[in-house]
Amino acid sequence: MSFLRNYKVAYQIYNFFKKDQLVHNLPLYKKYGLKKKYFSSISSEDFKDIHGEVNKFDRLDSKIEMPKDPAFQQLEPKIQNALLNWSRDGYAILESFLSSEQVDQINKEVDTMIDKKEANWRYRNKIMFAINRSKLLKGIAHHPIIISTLELLLSRKVSVFQSINFLTGSQQRTHSDSIHMTTFPYGNLIAIWIALEDITPDCGPLHYYPGSHNLPYIMNADFGNVGTALKLGNKTYEAYEDKIEEIVSREKLEKKVFLAKKGDILIWHPNLLHGGDAVTNPDSSRKSMVLHYYADDCICFHEVTQRPTLK
Repeated sequence: MSFLRNYKVAYQIYNFFKKDQLVHNLPLYKKYGLKKKYFSSISSEDFKDIHGEVNKFDRLDSKIEMPKDPAFQQLEPKIQNALLNWSRDGYAILESFLSSEQVDQINKEVDTMIDKKEANWRYRNKIMFAINRSKLLKGIAHHPIIISTLELLLSRKVSVFQSINFLTGSQQRTHSDSIHMTTFPYGNLIAIWIALEDITPDCGPLHYYPGSHNLPYIMNADFGNVGTALKLGNKTYEAYEDKIEEIVSREKLEKKVFLAKKGDILIWHPNLLHGGDAVTNPDSSRKSMVLHYYADDCICFHEVTQRPTLK
């Protein structure tokens, strides 16, 4: 029955029974003049002729404008300095944000979840939504300094959407999160990556391309994956990854590898191109936790499958 996944109606039937998790989009559909039901398919094609607001620090230089913001002035100088080049780079590194003791508590909590078979494993090596099962991890996701920093960067209130815990390197090819967790207006997702141990070159560290967030967003139409009124596009996800690889080569983007120390946090823009390097030591671990946050007051969907986001 897997062929049904190519038909939009299969997702719409599933969505029909998830009304309480999908009605968040309805006022925004109305705002942008979209005649959509809560269970309807949605993609970037629906917004081709609609103007969306551009976030403050995607329009203005954070180095000049951010120090004027009272929220910025409330942060400690170390964090302020890390954020200033957000507009130029599309990422910020908060060194030693969590203490060694805090990280040890997180790792112990994840180990306990695994031992109790409470870990929701997906896609081989990802533990999804652990924050929904752990008060400790949920507290990290809602850390007041993390939240205030993310809200400063987006100039909007944010809500955590999901957590992903890794024990080993993802080895995921370069991508933008906006193909997976898409928003309209664009740019209203933000993510953090927390190092839960010292990261070495052989464990498949995270890599990223500074400034790549300023490139155009790559959506279904950009790799021939629009589909029809009834069916999703027939391209594989690998076709998207190939498109991103082509862009990285064409733009001659500079690659950086995040050899983080335990407790470091990387914050990145939703359109920053990033991925996981190859694991060259099969016995190595790469313990980490990723958190994705949506900004409030934006339409949330998944571009490839054209599904509205369950929240």
